[in-house]
Amino acid sequence: MKLYKTLKGIFISKDGRNYLVENHRWDNLINRDDLFDYLESLVLFLKPAQNDGFAASDIMAPVEQQEIWAAGVTYMRSREARMEEAKDSGGADFYAKVYDAERPELFFKSTADRCVGTGGKVHIRRDTTWNVPEPELTLFATSSGKIVGYTIGNDMSSRDIEGENPLYLPQAKCYDNSAAIGPCLYVPEQPIDPDTKILMNIQRDGLEVFEGEISINQMKRSHTELIGYLFRETSFLHGVYLMTGTCLVPPNEFTLMEHDVVNISIDEVGTLTNTVSFKNIGL
Repeated sequence: MKLYKTLKGIFISKDGRNYLVENHRWDNLINRDDLFDYLESLVLFLKPAQNDGFAASDIMAPVEQQEIWAAGVTYMRSREARMEEAKDSGGADFYAKVYDAERPELFFKSTADRCVGTGGKVHIRRDTTWNVPEPELTLFATSSGKIVGYTIGNDMSSRDIEGENPLYLPQAKCYDNSAAIGPCLYVPEQPIDPDTKILMNIQRDGLEVFEGEISINQMKRSHTELIGYLFRETSFLHGVYLMTGTCLVPPNEFTLMEHDVVNISIDEVGTLTNTVSFKNIGL
């Protein structure tokens, strides 16, 4: 099943049909340890929406008051890429060590108001020259720490800023429209298949300039391990999203440009599509 947060309300999508969920707020609806069973029970009493209920342009990011966090260096390719970008600053050892360490790298990524959904614009910073998208399976865990759903995340990153000094990571990762999630919250009965694939392609002027895919089974750490560390000393009243890292890394000579289109797809979840832009700073 999938949950869509839209301009026309919340919809459950099941077996090719969409069902409007009334009298529920997003935060209260998704923050349930029994989310799959609860949605199944709701569908029994709902009628399919006419004309699918909503258009693609109505889809919003599946987030309201949830924070968005991220994990880093969870794949070998990510470890290698981070070491490469940080070698001149002497920070390469940090990334090698965190990959093998007991404790994972976890960092705050975004609030809901700085995040965009599918169809939205993701930003690249004006004070950088090396910007990339990072396609990531994103977990949703309830306030009790139980993983009940999944979505697609784009962890936009300024690699030259982070490479200059690892302490600059918040500036490289956390700014307006630096996070995109969507298009829905995928709610399966069982944990997501470890052979699930993440695919990304980047279009520029109608031409494909990057394409790649990986399987999430290449991740070193388990999903429950990452969530366990995140919840150790931090509470999340409305639940939390956690981006789980990436190993789909464009080559070092690649950087995003304004008007590029980034498409990220994950089996069963769908496709997250965003256009790259600069923040409008006015005159």
